[in-house]
Amino acid sequence: MPFAVYVLGLAVFAQGTSEFMLSGLVSSIAADLGVSLAAAGLLTSAFAVGMVLGAPLMALAGRTWPRRRALLFFLAVFVAVHIAGALTPSYGVLLATRFVGALANAGFWAVALTAAVSMVPDRLKGRATAVVVGGVTIACVVGVPAGAVVGERWGWRAAFWAVALVSLPAFAAILRSLPGGVRGDGEAAPVRNELRVRDELRVLTGPRLRPTLLTMALVQGATFCAFSYLEPLLTRTAGLGAAWVPAALALFGAGAFLGVTVAGRYADRRATALVAYGMVALALGWSALALTAGRPVAALVLIPLLGLLAFGTGTALITRLLGQATGAPTLAGASATAAFNLGAAVGPWAGGLALDAGLGHRAPVWVSAALMGLALVVAGARRAAVAVSGVRVTE
Repeated sequence: MPFAVYVLGLAVFAQGTSEFMLSGLVSSIAADLGVSLAAAGLLTSAFAVGMVLGAPLMALAGRTWPRRRALLFFLAVFVAVHIAGALTPSYGVLLATRFVGALANAGFWAVALTAAVSMVPDRLKGRATAVVVGGVTIACVVGVPAGAVVGERWGWRAAFWAVALVSLPAFAAILRSLPGGVRGDGEAAPVRNELRVRDELRVLTGPRLRPTLLTMALVQGATFCAFSYLEPLLTRTAGLGAAWVPAALALFGAGAFLGVTVAGRYADRRATALVAYGMVALALGWSALALTAGRPVAALVLIPLLGLLAFGTGTALITRLLGQATGAPTLAGASATAAFNLGAAVGPWAGGLALDAGLGHRAPVWVSAALMGLALVVAGARRAAVAVSGVRVTE
């Protein structure tokens, strides 16, 4: 595996820490800025919306740039908005910085996924994807719990400063390690570029990929819905002290890392089985967490298992999508990023609606279970349609 692929994973670690760390900071942000828990949860949704919109837009805008230049630009913007977020006293400004930071993160993700798989042979594409996505899981194991500890001791703003500082070594590593001459599709003539983009959009919006993208969005929606409100679930329903929150986040991250590792090893050969079994297990797992959240031991046992299932299934879905979208080399990574974060936008929003309706702190977990049920319906409908048409499913 080229060293540059691991460098991309390092940068994703810094960005993943930012995306996920609010799950341990929602209460302190809400108290400091004078907003509700649901409003604080919308900071995660704002980030995800920026990722959804930014993935295709940034991928298209940066297709004429060398990939190293695009990655460095996106990472520099990401650092700048975190500094602004750490300084602002305004909820509205903080919401805006989350959105702009997500645009930069989306551009980075879209280019990084495409660059990683382009550097390895076909038999290693699943592992290259897992290395990049693995940066997020390591963020869950190390970065997110560390952010919760920093936020608990020095305030949530210190966590934003920490993300900006952690991003600087990643910037330097990309500058030194990624080949500077690796380009996107921008070397083609403008007319050819326009035709190629149209062809890629036709591939991505075709009947083969739409169900995969929708399934990916629903799976991630379930993950982010419960994860965004994990801190109040643990402290107010399970009755655990605030000191347990970083440990629980680390358990989730450890499970996620194991899930990505397993998916990276087997997704190239058994993506369909990993996705099918993972989705059924997630539907059952989120339901079990909702039922047993009042029992601390049960909750702490289920949390790492759900991390494993969520990120293992998500990685397998990304690998399958990239394999199906070979006719869309510029926008394949962007579409995976957009689908991933569409779920990350809808999930916290739906969980916040359930909280505002007075349904209790278990409600977001029940919403996660419902989203997984819907994902199973979509996946089942796809397979039924394929069976009726007589076309063999290939992954």
